[in-house]
Amino acid sequence: MGNKVLVTGANGQLGQELRRTVPDSVQATFVSRAELDISDAAAVATVVSQQQADVLINAAAYTAVDKAESEAALATAINGEGPGNLAAACARSGARLVHVSTDFVFDGSASRPYLPNAPTSPLGEYGRSKLAGELAVQAALPSALIVRTAWVYSTFGNNFVKTMLRLMAEREELAVVVDQVGTPTWARGLADALWQAVARPQLQGLLHWTDAGVCSWYDFAQAIAEEAQALGLLAHVPRIRPINTEAYPTPAQRPAFSVLDKASTWEALDTDGVHWRVQLRAMLQELKES
Repeated sequence: MGNKVLVTGANGQLGQELRRTVPDSVQATFVSRAELDISDAAAVATVVSQQQADVLINAAAYTAVDKAESEAALATAINGEGPGNLAAACARSGARLVHVSTDFVFDGSASRPYLPNAPTSPLGEYGRSKLAGELAVQAALPSALIVRTAWVYSTFGNNFVKTMLRLMAEREELAVVVDQVGTPTWARGLADALWQAVARPQLQGLLHWTDAGVCSWYDFAQAIAEEAQALGLLAHVPRIRPINTEAYPTPAQRPAFSVLDKASTWEALDTDGVHWRVQLRAMLQELKES
Protein backbone atom coordinates (compact mmCIF):
# COMPACT_ATOMS: atom_id res chain seq x y z
CA MET A 1 0.00 0.00 0.00
CA GLY A 2 1.17 3.52 -0.81
CA ASN A 3 1.50 5.94 2.08
CA LYS A 4 0.01 9.13 0.63
CA VAL A 5 -3.33 9.91 2.30
CA LEU A 6 -5.70 12.79 1.58
CA VAL A 7 -8.15 13.71 4.38
CA THR A 8 -11.24 15.87 3.79
CA GLY A 9 -13.07 17.71 6.58
CA ALA A 10 -9.81 18.81 8.21
CA ASN A 11 -11.39 21.23 10.69
CA GLY A 12 -14.09 18.93 12.07
CA GLN A 13 -13.78 16.93 15.28
CA LEU A 14 -12.67 13.81 13.46
CA GLY A 15 -10.46 15.68 10.99
CA GLN A 16 -8.52 17.31 13.81
CA GLU A 17 -8.07 14.00 15.65
CA LEU A 18 -6.92 12.34 12.41
CA ARG A 19 -4.34 15.11 12.05
CA ARG A 20 -3.04 14.50 15.58
CA THR A 21 -2.73 10.75 15.13
CA VAL A 22 -1.10 10.41 11.69
CA PRO A 23 1.15 7.32 11.76
CA ASP A 24 4.87 7.92 11.11
CA SER A 25 4.65 5.83 7.95
CA VAL A 26 1.94 8.03 6.41
CA GLN A 27 2.31 11.23 4.41
CA ALA A 28 -1.02 12.97 5.00
CA THR A 29 -2.56 16.05 3.39
CA PHE A 30 -5.58 17.67 5.04
CA VAL A 31 -8.13 19.85 3.26
CA SER A 32 -10.88 21.84 4.95
CA ARG A 33 -14.29 22.66 3.54
CA ALA A 34 -12.98 26.12 2.60
CA GLU A 35 -10.28 24.42 0.54
CA LEU A 36 -12.50 21.71 -0.94
CA ASP A 37 -16.29 21.69 -1.11
CA ILE A 38 -16.92 17.99 -1.71
CA SER A 39 -20.34 18.76 -3.22
CA ASP A 40 -18.50 20.43 -6.15
CA ALA A 41 -17.72 17.50 -8.46
CA ALA A 42 -15.30 19.48 -10.64
CA ALA A 43 -13.34 20.74 -7.62
CA VAL A 44 -13.16 17.22 -6.20
CA ALA A 45 -11.91 15.83 -9.52
CA THR A 46 -9.20 18.49 -9.69
CA VAL A 47 -7.95 18.08 -6.12
CA VAL A 48 -7.95 14.27 -6.15
CA SER A 49 -6.11 14.30 -9.50
CA GLN A 50 -3.53 16.80 -8.24
CA GLN A 51 -2.91 15.08 -4.91
CA GLN A 52 -2.43 11.61 -6.40
CA ALA A 53 -3.12 10.09 -2.98
CA ASP A 54 -3.15 6.33 -2.43
CA VAL A 55 -6.01 6.61 0.07
CA LEU A 56 -8.68 9.25 0.70
CA ILE A 57 -10.38 9.46 4.11
CA ASN A 58 -13.65 11.38 3.91
CA ALA A 59 -14.24 13.04 7.29
CA ALA A 60 -16.22 15.89 5.72
CA ALA A 61 -19.91 15.95 6.63
CA TYR A 62 -22.95 18.07 7.35
CA THR A 63 -23.69 17.07 10.96
CA ALA A 64 -26.40 19.48 12.15
CA VAL A 65 -29.08 16.82 12.66
CA ASP A 66 -31.98 19.15 13.53
CA LYS A 67 -31.01 21.86 11.04
CA ALA A 68 -30.99 19.24 8.28
CA GLU A 69 -34.79 19.07 8.51
CA SER A 70 -34.96 22.61 7.07
CA GLU A 71 -31.74 22.38 5.03
CA ALA A 72 -32.32 19.03 3.35
CA ALA A 73 -30.84 20.14 0.03
CA LEU A 74 -27.61 21.32 1.66
CA ALA A 75 -27.34 18.18 3.79
CA THR A 76 -27.87 16.02 0.71
CA ALA A 77 -25.33 17.96 -1.33
CA ILE A 78 -22.61 17.47 1.29
CA ASN A 79 -23.54 14.06 2.74
CA GLY A 80 -25.13 12.45 -0.29
CA GLU A 81 -23.60 13.87 -3.47
CA GLY A 82 -20.21 14.74 -1.93
CA PRO A 83 -19.15 11.18 -1.08
CA GLY A 84 -20.29 10.09 -4.55
CA ASN A 85 -18.05 12.77 -6.09
CA LEU A 86 -15.11 11.55 -4.00
CA ALA A 87 -15.77 7.91 -4.90
CA ALA A 88 -15.96 8.72 -8.62
CA ALA A 89 -12.70 10.67 -8.44
CA CYS A 90 -11.03 7.81 -6.53
CA ALA A 91 -12.28 5.33 -9.15
CA ARG A 92 -10.59 7.41 -11.86
CA SER A 93 -7.33 7.92 -9.95
CA GLY A 94 -7.08 4.41 -8.51
CA ALA A 95 -7.16 5.69 -4.92
CA ARG A 96 -8.83 3.77 -2.11
CA LEU A 97 -11.69 5.50 -0.27
CA VAL A 98 -12.48 5.25 3.44
CA HIS A 99 -15.79 7.02 4.07
CA VAL A 100 -17.31 7.79 7.49
CA SER A 101 -21.07 7.34 8.00
CA THR A 102 -23.52 7.21 10.90
CA ASP A 103 -25.89 5.19 13.08
CA PHE A 104 -28.69 7.49 11.84
CA VAL A 105 -29.11 5.31 8.77
CA PHE A 106 -31.10 3.00 11.10
CA ASP A 107 -34.58 3.70 12.51
CA GLY A 108 -33.84 2.50 16.05
CA SER A 109 -36.58 -0.14 16.15
CA ALA A 110 -34.14 -2.98 16.86
CA SER A 111 -33.52 -4.47 20.29
CA ARG A 112 -30.03 -5.83 19.60
CA PRO A 113 -26.94 -4.11 18.14
CA TYR A 114 -27.15 -3.37 14.43
CA LEU A 115 -24.92 -5.52 12.22
CA PRO A 116 -23.30 -3.74 9.25
CA ASN A 117 -25.63 -5.58 6.85
CA ALA A 118 -28.81 -4.77 8.81
CA PRO A 119 -31.60 -3.11 6.77
CA THR A 120 -31.40 0.69 6.77
CA SER A 121 -34.37 2.99 7.31
CA PRO A 122 -33.42 6.53 8.32
CA LEU A 123 -35.95 8.64 10.23
CA GLY A 124 -34.88 12.14 9.18
CA GLU A 125 -33.13 14.23 6.55
CA TYR A 126 -29.68 13.86 8.12
CA GLY A 127 -29.91 10.06 8.12
CA ARG A 128 -31.37 10.05 4.62
CA SER A 129 -28.53 12.24 3.36
CA LYS A 130 -25.90 9.98 4.95
CA LEU A 131 -27.52 6.86 3.51
CA ALA A 132 -27.56 8.52 0.08
CA GLY A 133 -23.82 9.05 0.51
CA GLU A 134 -23.24 5.40 1.35
CA LEU A 135 -25.20 4.29 -1.72
CA ALA A 136 -23.37 6.77 -3.98
CA VAL A 137 -20.00 5.51 -2.73
CA GLN A 138 -20.96 1.87 -3.24
CA ALA A 139 -22.23 2.59 -6.77
CA ALA A 140 -19.14 4.52 -7.89
CA LEU A 141 -16.47 2.51 -6.04
CA PRO A 142 -17.59 -0.93 -4.82
CA SER A 143 -14.16 -1.52 -3.21
CA ALA A 144 -14.59 1.46 -0.85
CA LEU A 145 -14.67 1.02 2.93
CA ILE A 146 -17.58 2.67 4.76
CA VAL A 147 -17.21 3.02 8.55
CA ARG A 148 -20.35 3.91 10.50
CA THR A 149 -19.96 5.56 13.89
CA ALA A 150 -22.16 7.28 16.50
CA TRP A 151 -22.34 9.87 19.29
CA VAL A 152 -18.94 11.38 18.46
CA TYR A 153 -17.29 13.88 20.81
CA SER A 154 -13.81 15.34 21.38
CA THR A 155 -12.05 18.34 22.87
CA PHE A 156 -12.67 20.09 19.53
CA GLY A 157 -15.81 21.82 18.28
CA ASN A 158 -19.31 21.53 19.68
CA ASN A 159 -20.53 18.22 21.06
CA PHE A 160 -22.62 16.69 23.84
CA VAL A 161 -19.79 16.42 26.35
CA LYS A 162 -18.72 20.04 26.06
CA THR A 163 -22.33 21.26 26.07
CA MET A 164 -23.04 19.26 29.24
CA LEU A 165 -19.95 20.64 30.98
CA ARG A 166 -21.04 24.19 30.18
CA LEU A 167 -24.63 23.64 31.33
CA MET A 168 -23.54 21.79 34.48
CA ALA A 169 -21.36 24.75 35.44
CA GLU A 170 -24.27 27.16 34.91
CA ARG A 171 -27.30 25.32 36.29
CA GLU A 172 -28.56 23.58 39.39
CA GLU A 173 -30.68 21.12 37.44
CA LEU A 174 -30.65 19.49 34.00
CA ALA A 175 -33.12 17.23 32.21
CA VAL A 176 -31.62 14.66 29.83
CA VAL A 177 -33.30 12.11 27.57
CA VAL A 178 -33.28 8.57 28.99
CA ASP A 179 -35.07 6.59 26.27
CA GLN A 180 -32.49 6.95 23.48
CA VAL A 181 -29.75 4.35 23.78
CA GLY A 182 -26.46 4.12 21.91
CA THR A 183 -22.71 4.29 22.44
CA PRO A 184 -20.53 7.39 22.84
CA THR A 185 -17.42 7.54 20.66
CA TRP A 186 -14.29 9.54 21.40
CA ALA A 187 -13.10 10.92 18.06
CA ARG A 188 -9.52 10.04 19.03
CA GLY A 189 -10.36 6.34 19.19
CA LEU A 190 -12.25 6.58 15.90
CA ALA A 191 -9.24 8.29 14.28
CA ASP A 192 -6.93 5.52 15.49
CA ALA A 193 -9.32 2.90 14.11
CA LEU A 194 -9.43 4.65 10.71
CA TRP A 195 -5.63 4.73 10.49
CA GLN A 196 -5.60 1.01 11.32
CA ALA A 197 -8.13 0.46 8.53
CA VAL A 198 -5.97 2.46 6.11
CA ALA A 199 -3.09 0.08 6.89
CA ARG A 200 -5.28 -2.88 5.85
CA PRO A 201 -5.93 -2.39 2.11
CA GLN A 202 -7.99 -5.57 1.95
CA LEU A 203 -10.80 -4.01 4.01
CA GLN A 204 -13.87 -2.94 2.04
CA GLY A 205 -17.63 -2.84 2.41
CA LEU A 206 -19.29 -1.83 5.67
CA LEU A 207 -17.82 -1.76 9.18
CA HIS A 208 -19.06 -0.27 12.46
CA TRP A 209 -16.93 1.58 14.99
CA THR A 210 -17.87 3.12 18.33
CA ASP A 211 -16.40 2.69 21.78
CA ALA A 212 -17.55 -0.38 23.72
CA GLY A 213 -20.64 -0.61 25.92
CA VAL A 214 -24.03 1.08 25.78
CA CYS A 215 -25.84 3.87 27.62
CA SER A 216 -28.64 6.40 27.34
CA TRP A 217 -27.98 10.12 26.98
CA TYR A 218 -28.99 10.39 30.65
CA ASP A 219 -26.39 7.80 31.67
CA PHE A 220 -23.82 9.59 29.54
CA ALA A 221 -24.61 12.91 31.25
CA GLN A 222 -24.31 11.32 34.70
CA ALA A 223 -20.93 9.87 33.77
CA ILE A 224 -19.74 13.24 32.42
CA ALA A 225 -20.73 14.89 35.71
CA GLU A 226 -19.03 12.26 37.88
CA GLU A 227 -15.83 12.06 35.85
CA ALA A 228 -15.57 15.84 35.48
CA GLN A 229 -16.05 16.39 39.20
CA ALA A 230 -13.41 13.76 40.00
CA LEU A 231 -10.96 15.62 37.76
CA GLY A 232 -11.80 19.01 39.27
CA LEU A 233 -13.48 20.30 36.11
CA LEU A 234 -16.77 20.82 37.98
CA ALA A 235 -17.10 22.34 41.43
CA HIS A 236 -20.46 20.69 41.98
CA VAL A 237 -22.74 18.26 40.15
CA PRO A 238 -26.22 19.58 39.39
CA ARG A 239 -29.28 17.40 39.71
CA ILE A 240 -29.78 15.47 36.46
CA ARG A 241 -33.34 14.35 35.76
CA PRO A 242 -34.19 11.60 33.27
CA ILE A 243 -36.91 12.56 30.80
CA ASN A 244 -38.53 10.82 27.82
CA THR A 245 -38.04 11.97 24.25
CA GLU A 246 -41.54 13.46 24.00
CA ALA A 247 -40.69 15.84 26.84
CA TYR A 248 -37.84 17.26 24.75
CA PRO A 249 -39.19 17.66 21.21
CA THR A 250 -36.65 18.36 18.44
CA PRO A 251 -37.13 19.04 14.72
CA ALA A 252 -35.46 15.71 13.84
CA GLN A 253 -36.65 12.34 15.05
CA ARG A 254 -33.80 10.27 16.49
CA PRO A 255 -33.41 6.49 16.66
CA ALA A 256 -34.39 5.18 20.10
CA PHE A 257 -31.82 2.39 19.86
CA SER A 258 -28.72 2.82 17.71
CA VAL A 259 -26.12 0.52 19.25
CA LEU A 260 -23.79 -0.70 16.49
CA ASP A 261 -22.35 -4.23 16.43
CA LYS A 262 -18.57 -3.86 16.23
CA ALA A 263 -17.54 -7.54 16.37
CA SER A 264 -16.51 -7.74 12.72
CA THR A 265 -14.51 -4.51 12.99
CA TRP A 266 -12.69 -5.57 16.14
CA GLU A 267 -11.78 -8.84 14.43
CA ALA A 268 -10.66 -7.09 11.24
CA LEU A 269 -8.49 -4.60 13.16
CA ASP A 270 -7.29 -7.21 15.67
CA THR A 271 -8.38 -5.07 18.60
CA ASP A 272 -10.73 -5.09 21.57
CA GLY A 273 -12.93 -2.06 21.96
CA VAL A 274 -12.29 0.33 24.84
CA HIS A 275 -15.28 1.04 27.09
CA TRP A 276 -16.87 4.43 26.46
CA ARG A 277 -16.40 5.53 30.07
CA VAL A 278 -12.64 4.91 29.92
CA GLN A 279 -12.48 6.98 26.74
CA LEU A 280 -14.60 9.74 28.29
CA ARG A 281 -12.18 9.93 31.23
CA ALA A 282 -9.22 10.22 28.84
CA MET A 283 -10.89 13.00 26.86
CA LEU A 284 -11.77 14.94 30.03
CA GLN A 285 -8.20 14.56 31.29
CA GLU A 286 -7.00 16.06 28.00
CA LEU A 287 -9.52 18.88 28.34
CA LYS A 288 -8.24 19.60 31.84
CA GLU A 289 -4.62 19.68 30.68
CA SER A 290 -5.44 22.02 27.79
